[in-house]
Amino acid sequence: MLASGGASAIIARRIPLSMNIGLFGGTFDPVHKGHLAVARAAAERFQLGKIYFIPASMPPHRQEERITAFHDRYAMLALATVGEKGFLPSLAEAPAEQDHLSFTIDTVRRFKQAAGRSDHLFFIIGIDAFMQVANWHRSEDLLREIDFIVVSRPGFSMADVADALPKSLRPPPAVVKAFRKSPAKGTLALRNTMIHILDEVKSAVSATQVRRAASGGKSLARFVEPLVAEYIKKMGLYKAGGRRQQAGQKH
Repeated sequence: MLASGGASAIIARRIPLSMNIGLFGGTFDPVHKGHLAVARAAAERFQLGKIYFIPASMPPHRQEERITAFHDRYAMLALATVGEKGFLPSLAEAPAEQDHLSFTIDTVRRFKQAAGRSDHLFFIIGIDAFMQVANWHRSEDLLREIDFIVVSRPGFSMADVADALPKSLRPPPAVVKAFRKSPAKGTLALRNTMIHILDEVKSAVSATQVRRAASGGKSLARFVEPLVAEYIKKMGLYKAGGRRQQAGQKH
């Protein structure tokens, strides 16, 4: 892949051979073992040659919260993926000199423009975040641009997945009704995209747990990679008065 358009559009060097490529977007505040488990499972099931971890610069769904500075979240991603050849931290949504909105559809299109003609891209996302996809900027266009890998968990049905779609893309009501008792698994085929459900990932780790443990000075060994734990401790992240910044809007 090619870099283009400055820091906020930096992607990666061109990949010479066609392959399946995953785009794993999120706040990653911080990246933890659950994220890595998802990436490994997705890579195995969908034969992903590369997975780009894309930390959001200004996530819209957390505009009222405070998130850790982008450079710290990116640094932790670089440390967490150092031992994984196919996992790459991305600067695709790095902040520019001035605050800006970096919409998911713009990021996806930059990757598609830089990819080879026969490369197949997938957007990886947790089911909780996917439930809000209809509210994202130009969500219909986004869902037509790229196939999704939605990481499910117990309690969600295929009807929940269908209901989360913009109205114009939802299956007929009779089909959705038939999904009510079906757990979220398999694939939902739409006119121009596929929603693949990844339901075999077993991980109870959350970023909230990591931040809470770090705030209390507890061991992070069960939550994050050793280098990430060392970075959090060294930089004093997630402690009262630690380095945080106000989130903006996006998606």
